[in-house]
Amino acid sequence: MTPRTVRVWKEVHKWTSLVCTLFLLMLCVTGLPLIFHEEIDRALGASAAPDSVAADAPMISLDRIMEIGHAERPNEAITFAVPDDDDPVWHLFFAPAVNSPKVTAAVSIDGRTGHILRVGDSTRSPFTKFVKDLHTDLFLDEKGMLFLGAIGLCFVVAIISGIVVYGPFMRRLDFGTVRPRTRRLYWLDMHNLTGMVLVAWMLVVGVTGIINTLSQQIGRHWQRTELVDMIAPWRNMPPPTQPASVQKAMETALAFAPGMKVSSIAMPGSPFAGGHHYGVYLHGDTPLTSKLLMPVMINAADGTFSESRQLPWYAKALFISKPLHFGDYGGLPLKIIWALLDLVTLVVLGSGLYLWAARLRTSPARRTDAVAHGLTQVQEHP
Repeated sequence: MTPRTVRVWKEVHKWTSLVCTLFLLMLCVTGLPLIFHEEIDRALGASAAPDSVAADAPMISLDRIMEIGHAERPNEAITFAVPDDDDPVWHLFFAPAVNSPKVTAAVSIDGRTGHILRVGDSTRSPFTKFVKDLHTDLFLDEKGMLFLGAIGLCFVVAIISGIVVYGPFMRRLDFGTVRPRTRRLYWLDMHNLTGMVLVAWMLVVGVTGIINTLSQQIGRHWQRTELVDMIAPWRNMPPPTQPASVQKAMETALAFAPGMKVSSIAMPGSPFAGGHHYGVYLHGDTPLTSKLLMPVMINAADGTFSESRQLPWYAKALFISKPLHFGDYGGLPLKIIWALLDLVTLVVLGSGLYLWAARLRTSPARRTDAVAHGLTQVQEHP
């Protein structure tokens, strides 16, 4: 690699790092509690603990759950019904109309007693909801997500350019060398060392973060292509005035895919079901398949099976990226590892800012010394 090429890569690394570092510091700080959002929500009382009844108590009908939810909020429509992963609890999500993407409330109901456990604007605590909104879109919705996607792209470019310039920089030094001669030199070596140690993890988090910022675009594309094709035969038919039992729709979907579990059920008329179907979304029971969904369209008129297909590659990439971004694959041990790596990344980012600030402080002094040296040479050699 020529010296000129190295200089170009150094400039790329410098400017992409400067563009994204402050935002990355915010994302690392807000991402830390989101790794443990389930534990935090439980500690803050946001998780809906089920009633104390016999462990083998039977679940009541999902239709009855829906009736209880409607009675709680009679002027709104249920768009999704989502079972809790760990407890016998159903979370019903309400909106002004069934086809509205805006969630107005989440009602959690015990699936055995029908008791309303919690009513809120989401299933998260106010703290984790605030942190999540800041982390994912800066409170700017889709525009904020796309902006953070651009920041993530700068981050990935900064990592790649850092790898490129690291080789020539360490040509005369052993890997892991930290020179304590000066503070700036010490932090330069620490910045380079920790960056290279974490390079694979930072690339994973950066790339998955970029994919996550495109979730709305991916969802809309899937709706306009795959979902439209799945429900195309019913396009010109009038929607049912009295939808079939949602309990029957769920049972039909589970019978179609034995061994799978319900992830969520989209109501007829909602964006992820269409006007003629229940959209029953199933998932597997392994660490990987539990994150991937399989849509099953159930005819809302009579509760019979209509259509199902595997998700396309781009949707699978999204569903794999979301939990991988927060280390949500291996339980608490992986979360702790993710948190430690997040903390070390703060060292990488902070040391990068320190090095830039130190360089700005020393640059004027260097220019002054250069001018003084030049004047001295002129005086000595007129």
